[in-house]
Amino acid sequence: MITRPHWSYSQLSQFMRCPLQYYFERIAKLPKPFLPSGLVLGTAVHQALAEYHRRLQSKKSATRDEVRTAFLEAWNDAEKEKPVQFRNGENRQKAQDQGIALLELYQEQPPPKQIVAIEQSMMVPLENSRGQFLEKPLVAVVDLLYRESQELVVNEFKTSGRRFADSEVDNGLQASAYVHAVLQRYDERARVRYTILVKSKSPTIQNLETARTDSDLTRLGDIAEAIERAIASEVFYPVETPMNCSGCPFFRPCRDWTAKSHSRANSNGHAVGETC
Repeated sequence: MITRPHWSYSQLSQFMRCPLQYYFERIAKLPKPFLPSGLVLGTAVHQALAEYHRRLQSKKSATRDEVRTAFLEAWNDAEKEKPVQFRNGENRQKAQDQGIALLELYQEQPPPKQIVAIEQSMMVPLENSRGQFLEKPLVAVVDLLYRESQELVVNEFKTSGRRFADSEVDNGLQASAYVHAVLQRYDERARVRYTILVKSKSPTIQNLETARTDSDLTRLGDIAEAIERAIASEVFYPVETPMNCSGCPFFRPCRDWTAKSHSRANSNGHAVGETC
């Protein structure tokens, strides 16, 4: 476990999505009363895919039953941690069947041949557009790294209730974090492939690719630097949208929040910091 203060894509994206949620989870460290079913399904799918790719890397076959077992074990582990909250019209069996169907669909695709790394964590320096290195490094965890026609490819897996637009991957900060980390670690510029497992009535898989320039990578450093200044200045506020608020485990403390109560809590000695 990495204990040194650092940035990660999940930290940066959470602050940009909702600074108050970032505060509740990473600074106030409020306990989560439940786990959203979408998060549990996504985590279990990721762990099952990692098991599948490890078997491919070691030249072993991975049957559907073995991948299914890895998925269900990950799901059961999550249930032991906290209650799972399901959306309207959803239940445990339906959600699990959906995850297993997505995994089986992925296993029907041609597998990656030259696997380099699976779930690899990389800690690398961050640089802004002025050529200055930030005090805190970036930690990026790559789902899958492999070679295709001698070129490194980062494969990011996502479960989603809808298909992605090209602009979502072309403009997303996550791909910049991956390309930067791989460039620092391997001295090669990788392509990023998003494999989106779409949780539609008939499950489908969408594959999108994107690349990054040098200016994209230094912009990542500029964004991290700006967020760091905002956190130091205690700039925390809610961003209320259906996507943010639906299923948020901090919905109740958010509704109780006021700028005055937040200021009073911090003046009483609440430490301002962040965790992974």
